[in-house]
Amino acid sequence: MRYRTFVTTALAAVLFVGACKKDPPPPPEPAGPSQAELDSIAAARAAEEAAAAAEAARLRAEREAAAAREAALNAARATLTDMVHFDYDVADITPQAERILRAKLEILRTSPNVMLRIEGHCDERGSNEYNDALGNRRAQAVVDFFTNFGLDASRFAIVSFGEDRPLNRGSGEAAWAENRRAQFVITAGQNDINVGGTP
Repeated sequence: MRYRTFVTTALAAVLFVGACKKDPPPPPEPAGPSQAELDSIAAARAAEEAAAAAEAARLRAEREAAAAREAALNAARATLTDMVHFDYDVADITPQAERILRAKLEILRTSPNVMLRIEGHCDERGSNEYNDALGNRRAQAVVDFFTNFGLDASRFAIVSFGEDRPLNRGSGEAAWAENRRAQFVITAGQNDINVGGTP
């Protein structure tokens, strides 16, 4: 009987101790980055974003500069090819023609690689021979204008088409006034036009 009581008491003690025993605590959660590490990551991301924004701005500025240069080149080419007109039966430079030629002169001075062919034209009145000679005098008058301002004559070629290439095929003063002209063709330096104002 004593043995049974001892075993029962021992068993009860074991059960009591086992019931009181707690599960081991769970392992600690892995530690996240420290505040210093978070700050460093944020600073690196901010630097990357700033570099990307700066590169995007640089590319945008380059595109805008290229577009502005192309627009300026197109405007300069249009000025260089703008025709001038003459009064009837003369090769004198009119005040209106002089304004156009002075605009060309500024571009030509700063763009020494640009060369022009100047084409002289007449209206339909007069003989072919006379109009060929008049067209030649008109083209030469333009060259003389440029060379009087210091440009080299070797930059210019002249040709006369007389009455053979009218702009307006009608008859009457309005049509004839259109046809009495000098036209300009850029023969060299098309892409060497200086649009910055200095050679």
